[in-house]
Amino acid sequence: MKFYLDEDLSPKIAQLLRRHGVDCVSAHEKEMFQATDQEQLEAACREKRCLVTRNRDDFIQLAVQFFNSHLAHYGVLIVPHSFPGDKFSLIAEAIGRYAKKHANGIPAYTIDFLERKSDSIE
Repeated sequence: MKFYLDEDLSPKIAQLLRRHGVDCVSAHEKEMFQATDQEQLEAACREKRCLVTRNRDDFIQLAVQFFNSHLAHYGVLIVPHSFPGDKFSLIAEAIGRYAKKHANGIPAYTIDFLERKSDSIE
């Protein structure tokens, strides 16, 4: 599974994930500064990546618009605010667990929420 981190997530998370073998890029690394949400999702789509963001409301709405317009996307993974934004390792570990659980990717148009380890049933 491949990930594209929205601009609202630190590129340090992408670096941590790559160290553990997870294919992840950051909007920062792609120089997508101040791009619109639609441009971010389109960039993720071009590379067949699941977009990861903390911007829940806007990306849920945008994912529905893509569906209604028959514009494919490879999923949106929401990082809830229960994850402190400055806890890069915590977020990276959770994305890593998600990647392992969904090694073959997720169905197109999926909107999912990242779970904290204590919240998940394992």
